[in-house]
Amino acid sequence: MTQNANTMDTATPEYRLLNDFQRNFPLCASPFAELGRRLGLSEDSVLDGFNALQQADKISRIGAVFAPHCFGASTLAAMCVPPHALEEVAARVSRFSEVNHNYAREHRYNLWFVVTAASLARLQAVLREIHEETQHVADTPLLSLPLLQAFYIDLGFPLNEALPTKGKHRADTAQAPTPALALSEKEKRLLAALQDGLPCVPRPFEQLAAQAQMTEECVIASLTKWLEQGAIRRFGVIVRHRALGYEANAMVVHDVPDDEAGAIGRALAEDPGITLCYQRARVSHTFEWPYNLFCMIHGRARDEVAEYVEHLRTRYGLRRFAHDVLFSRGCFKQTGARYA
Repeated sequence: MTQNANTMDTATPEYRLLNDFQRNFPLCASPFAELGRRLGLSEDSVLDGFNALQQADKISRIGAVFAPHCFGASTLAAMCVPPHALEEVAARVSRFSEVNHNYAREHRYNLWFVVTAASLARLQAVLREIHEETQHVADTPLLSLPLLQAFYIDLGFPLNEALPTKGKHRADTAQAPTPALALSEKEKRLLAALQDGLPCVPRPFEQLAAQAQMTEECVIASLTKWLEQGAIRRFGVIVRHRALGYEANAMVVHDVPDDEAGAIGRALAEDPGITLCYQRARVSHTFEWPYNLFCMIHGRARDEVAEYVEHLRTRYGLRRFAHDVLFSRGCFKQTGARYA
């Protein structure tokens, strides 16, 4: 039986590997030896532990969560798909390597996916290809909702709590926009090598360096620089939240006046129950999608997430705005963003 975060012993190495290193992973030549030193374990035990967690599908990778638009282009897309065709269309969408998240949600727009590409031209080409492959099935044209402002993007999951106590604030909300970076050819190769995460070997950055045709020292320096610049939001263990007990999640959307979206988004970003918060471009009302302010809430049970949504709408004065709550019904694909 898969052990979730509610039943895990917080003193075990497994728990600490999952919980303690979702951020601030050591950027040094022998990071797994360093983690072993902190935990009182051998380097081999740490490597074996991470390998076991990956095999159990509790973590997807050890690596970077990138700030949007620093290294390429991305958008959130949605489609209305007849229920009988949802699996088929989702499979067609997921086959594109540029699609890194693909979910079924409870709404007329029932298929939601993220497309990330090395350039805006490639992003638009992928959207056209998806539209051409699925237009004979989908009930509406493909909806593309590019990001305008990111208020909070993290997706770390502290395992010692479910949804936080109502009324709390988080201290680490400052996520200033990061401009697009001009990468050298070596840095482009490093980005490509990093997409699948760190290899679980004693000298992982040395292996990345060989792929990128760089030195180990240059790899570590580049990652450190990207963290300092905010291009990498966090570097560490990327967990698979469902396997750890976070089985309910909802995308909560509001139709907020554009001149109020910034203030409301920054306020929502301070709430520790929010895992993502951003403003996206509006689309024509012919799409029946008027919403521009998005946030994600993850929890262990549907009822607790629904209750927290109502708390947020009251606390932040959102009841005056039209809204919708789209609970996830299933995950077709979940990988790291692929910029190369």
